[in-house]
Amino acid sequence: MKIINLSENNSILNQFIKEIRSVEIQKDSMRFRRNMERIGEIMAYEISKAMNYVEEKVQTPLGIAPVQIIDEKVVISTILRAGLPFHQGFLNYFDASENAFVSAYRKYRDSENFDIFVEYIASPGLEGKTLILTDPMLATGSSMEQTFSALTTKGFPSKIHIATVIASRQAINYITTHFPEDITTVWAAAIDPEINSHSYIIPGLGDAGDLAFGEKL
Repeated sequence: MKIINLSENNSILNQFIKEIRSVEIQKDSMRFRRNMERIGEIMAYEISKAMNYVEEKVQTPLGIAPVQIIDEKVVISTILRAGLPFHQGFLNYFDASENAFVSAYRKYRDSENFDIFVEYIASPGLEGKTLILTDPMLATGSSMEQTFSALTTKGFPSKIHIATVIASRQAINYITTHFPEDITTVWAAAIDPEINSHSYIIPGLGDAGDLAFGEKL
């Protein structure tokens, strides 16, 4: 399994990571959403480099031009609601892709322990397709695992790309032991060292859903 940490190579991506982490810039929810979208666009571009291509010929006003285009059927999936701006960034680039949406949430048994519940899924068939699983925060990895399990009721993909903005080291370790090793690649804009007792990433950025759409009761 490949683990790709995009922050290891300096690029404009670092600017957007800085802004979504900043407690001052976070006060502008529209900017937070747009930065999440921009990070999704950058990651979509990076993932596109790892895909298979086929040559097609296109008619121009002056002749015929060969061009290499993606030769994979792509499905972009996200976990509601926090993943929506991030998902949109991918859709901006993979604009011909199909889309899947899953609701997965934490139901706390006490102040620190919780179970993950999946209550809604809308997905096309996935058999033999390339599945991009997007989630801005990968804290423990268990939500991603259960989301994938729910999606496989719609077929099993031939390739899996897990895309996250910030992952914890614990979540990365969890993913490597709970996903098919030979077809999975994990893409992270940043990997943080730990999670706290409430399973929030440290230093992380807080609650991505609340920052994008407002606090929930």
